[in-house]
Formats: sequence, structure tokens, C-alpha cells
Amino acid sequence: MTHIPESDLKDLTSTLARERTELEAALEAIGRRKPNNPTDWEAEPPEGEVQPGDDNEQADKIEGYEENAAILKELEIRYNGIRSALERIENGTYGICEVSGENIELERLHANPAARTCVEHKDIDLNT
Repeated sequence: MTHIPESDLKDLTSTLARERTELEAALEAIGRRKPNNPTDWEAEPPEGEVQPGDDNEQADKIEGYEENAAILKELEIRYNGIRSALERIENGTYGICEVSGENIELERLHANPAARTCVEHKDIDLNT
């Protein structure tokens, strides 16, 4: 059961939901959901026609795609963190450090509502 006061939990949930909506819009602007895995995103090349024989235009389009892919990756990491935090709220495990099992400091959650660890364990990479 979460240690977070109800009013704070309501505010944090609202913040997470708002950020999820903003991130979805940003992701849709530069990518699309993968048809075979709708929880995963893939970059799309920038809009515009490329003339078949124009190497510069083709190079620009490839560069634009690579830029979109890099931006999309960062947005997707944050988006997945937000989704995970909202799931933890639903199942009652939000605010619990995934390393120690201790409560995450309320100040940390207000600074980063998607935090998965307490301040002591903030530098541990949980994605490996």
C-alpha cells in the first residue's frame, strides 16, 4: 500500500496523465506505433518528396530520419516510464523503491513523478 497522502497521489496521477498525453502527441509528430506491437514506436522520415536522382535530398531525408529516431528514443523512454508509474499507482506499488523496497521520498516524486527508486538508489540503471 502506498505511503503517499491521497491529495499528493491525486496531484501526481494528474501530472503523469497530462505528461503521458503530451508525450503521445510528441511521439505521433515524429513516429508511429508499430502495427505488430502498439506499445512500441518507430520513427518516420520527415515529410516531403525526394527526387530519385538527388543525392543531397536523399541524404537530408536520411539525416532527418536519424534525428527523428534519436528524439523518438528519448521520448519513448520517458513515455514508458510514465505508463509504468501509472500502472504502479493502479496496483498500489507506486512510491516504492524498486531496489530497496523502501518508500520513495515525496519530494523526489514531486520532482520526478515517474521515479522508480529513492534518492539513495537514483543512479542505479534498472534497464539492464
